Amino acid sequence: MTDAQDRRVVGLVAGSHFVNHAYIVMLAPLVTVLAARFDVSIAAIGLAIGVQNAVVLALQLPFGYVSDAYSRTLVLGISLVVGTLGAALTALSPSYWWLLGAQVILGVGVAGHHPAHYPLLAAVSTAENRGRAYSAHAFGGAVGLAAPYAVVAATTALGLSWRVAIGVVTVVGGSYAAYCLYGFRSVDDEVTRPGLAERPDGRPTLRSVPGRVQSLLRTLASSRGILALTVLAFLTSVSAWAIRTYTPSLLAAGYGLPEGTASALTAAMLVVGSGLILVGGALTDRIGTGPVVVAGYGLLTVVAALLATLALPPLALGIVLLFSGSISLSRPARSSLADALSARADLGKNFALVTIGISLGGAVAPPLFGYLIDAVGLAASFALVAVLGACSLALGWRIARVAQQTTSTTASAAADD
Repeated sequence: MTDAQDRRVVGLVAGSHFVNHAYIVMLAPLVTVLAARFDVSIAAIGLAIGVQNAVVLALQLPFGYVSDAYSRTLVLGISLVVGTLGAALTALSPSYWWLLGAQVILGVGVAGHHPAHYPLLAAVSTAENRGRAYSAHAFGGAVGLAAPYAVVAATTALGLSWRVAIGVVTVVGGSYAAYCLYGFRSVDDEVTRPGLAERPDGRPTLRSVPGRVQSLLRTLASSRGILALTVLAFLTSVSAWAIRTYTPSLLAAGYGLPEGTASALTAAMLVVGSGLILVGGALTDRIGTGPVVVAGYGLLTVVAALLATLALPPLALGIVLLFSGSISLSRPARSSLADALSARADLGKNFALVTIGISLGGAVAPPLFGYLIDAVGLAASFALVAVLGACSLALGWRIARVAQQTTSTTASAAADD
């Protein structure tokens, strides 16, 4: 493999991450608009977002298996093409029930991106630059999270409808899908497909499915580190989805900002977060995962607690720019931990399992926090984010210590051989 090919793969995967994350959150800045348009509650729109994440959750391990056993780019293609179809159907939604169906299709598409992305990145990175490769990937995803908020702010300022905003995201995503899949045509098979030793001996049959599932579950359950990372991913995903979905509501209803300003500030928050991802990747390669985990989740706890007071003066509201960034700073470290705790043949499945935690958080958080905001208010709801941040800090630090011990033991065994 050439350095140019490695950089191209990282760039293409980062772009795919941008598109998939833009699809994931494109309803979030439109929660109140869609609730009014379809005459449903905020919690009902949160449920639509949760349905999308539930589908992603259900399909993680199947896509992880296909990625590890057959083809990473096949899963990537399904992700981009079906995701674009779901986004287009979302823009055309004439009713709330259509919107729910469109989110199911969108979820099928989005489900494939992590099981395809991480094995591709692992194939073109080394221990010396893995943190930066994962941070480039996470940077693309973070900018993708910010994009719908910026699009909604722009279309609102121009007096255009929510359908135009989602349509813009869809056109950009569909155009990139074609470019990305064409770009992978010239990438070596050793990157896009698992090695011969890692492929199944024969075609799967209905009779072989139970045995394959049992083998898969045994492999996954054998790694306590990966299971702990899945719990960590769930905790941080709940926090992240609460932040992405309801920060505009916090700023508008809690702090009295105009809705357009609230969406613009949320977009700026996510852009700052994307920059902190690159910082987190460089720090992970330089000083290790533990300190980066502590810094990121510690910052999340403090910022969430301050915002939950609903008492910050206007000039201090700039602290919201660090809200999403606090999670983003630690994302390359979390990915590096998953890589360190995984055998090469299990990367797709292990990252799929971690993504199950992310998707479960996405399925739970939007309806849960929509209900909590209606029931107990914004202050108590965002105080819960601070509690989740503290739990993430304790668990993340523990996993980082276990990963360090595992890496040291492996290195010592290799030296003895």
